[in-house]
Amino acid sequence: MTNLAKQPCEPCSGNATPMSEKEAQDAVNALPQWKISDGDGMMKLTRSYHFDDFAGALAFTQRVGDIAEQAGHHPMITTEYGKTTVTWWSHEIGGLHQNDFILAARTDEVAE
Repeated sequence: MTNLAKQPCEPCSGNATPMSEKEAQDAVNALPQWKISDGDGMMKLTRSYHFDDFAGALAFTQRVGDIAEQAGHHPMITTEYGKTTVTWWSHEIGGLHQNDFILAARTDEVAE
């Protein structure tokens, strides 16, 4: 388990400030498989995982859904044959927060 995945998620209200581009770039260095993308005018954290079949992708999707429910923070998940793409961002603040990086690290763990 990475140190990042062990960190607790902090409640994030709509008053929180999204990470700056530099802060996000510094944070993503701990998650080399993840990419910061610009979607709908805000930064998002995205990674695709590959599987042998749809069943594997679907099982992984459920595990990611479970960690999202536990944290009360929910990603966009696209599941297709042999591939699941997970995108984290903090909806309330319209950008990235430390919680997104913590949950991305936890997503990597459930993929292992």
